[in-house]
Amino acid sequence: MRTRFELADVVTLFGTKLISNVKLSRFQIKVLRKIAICRTAALGGHEEVCDSCGTVRYSYNSCGDRHCPKCQAARQAFWIDDLVQKTLPIKHYHLVFTVPHHLNAVCLHNQSVFYNLLFASVWNTLRAFGYSHFSVETGAVAVLHTWGQNLSFHPHIHCIVPAAGYTIDGQWKEIGHSGNYLYPINQLSESFKAHFLDSLKRTLRKKEELSLFFDTVQMAYKTRWVVHCEPSLANADHVVKYLGQYTHRVAITNKRILDIADGKVTFIAKDYRDNAIKKPVTLEGVEFLRRFTLHILPSRFVKIRHYGIYNHTAKSHMGLLFVPEKKPDIDALINRQNPPETGLQRFERLTGVNPCKCPMCKSGRMVAIRELPRIRAPDCFFPVQFSALN
Repeated sequence: MRTRFELADVVTLFGTKLISNVKLSRFQIKVLRKIAICRTAALGGHEEVCDSCGTVRYSYNSCGDRHCPKCQAARQAFWIDDLVQKTLPIKHYHLVFTVPHHLNAVCLHNQSVFYNLLFASVWNTLRAFGYSHFSVETGAVAVLHTWGQNLSFHPHIHCIVPAAGYTIDGQWKEIGHSGNYLYPINQLSESFKAHFLDSLKRTLRKKEELSLFFDTVQMAYKTRWVVHCEPSLANADHVVKYLGQYTHRVAITNKRILDIADGKVTFIAKDYRDNAIKKPVTLEGVEFLRRFTLHILPSRFVKIRHYGIYNHTAKSHMGLLFVPEKKPDIDALINRQNPPETGLQRFERLTGVNPCKCPMCKSGRMVAIRELPRIRAPDCFFPVQFSALN
């Protein structure tokens, strides 16, 4: 259901001016264009009619881009459902690794390299602490986020870490300190800082770019780094669904956009300096869109990564023979002989929403009777610069 204001409206209204004022990559412009035409006639669709009341509806195709706020609900639901089946039935910890804001300039210089170093440093730190504190190979599921509530640039990684691992001799061992904390936070923060800055300096030196950011890196050494760790969450399904809130989020959802008027965009954001109270924030339309483009990830970049005992390749190389089994799913065993559910059936099971149900009579089913071909929208439909990337 369309909200009153959408990110697509912001792109359509301010996209041309943004491209004129700010240097964007070709890929960023492509993403903006996809958002502008998502679920419109430009992408084609189907004409549907209700088999009960005869209501006619036109359903247009989605763009499928991971930065589009309209296209993530199904992906998020499916990802959570898949991971729930693979998650160990044990306690997990939720950790957040952040970097100081003055490293943002280094990140924006080469986002792909910076994010890869961030992932590597997070896992190297967790892996080293697993061995040094509990003598185990543990694991993690890590998700990259790049934004704050007001669309500011704030790269950080969310992790769920199982409270168990394998010892060197292949024995299963539970870890953590009575569920209160996993590792000493101060030690974890210092180790993460050392891992990351060391790898960053070596990478910049190899690219002959260290001189460009030498002062910035030195300042980062003097800054206090923050790693946040919450007490363990006992239920595996709960922790996966908790992480699922972060996996397929985009920088701004349509529901948060309150108004577009007088060249400005007003949206809701939590103020963490004031007990996370939700407050309206107003930005110039071009500035709003500029901030959004900061969070467009490099093409084909993997933002969700599995490590250690949660990585299939690593498990096969380690020769892990024992994995705690979940209790059998009785419903799954009973229905094993039934044909596999379709994507629509799975979406309805996970979200409780049936996209084929008639919105008018609530009892009929919408049946596609005609395919609507993709069309080239008129120039006024979206900025002319986007048209060249068709």
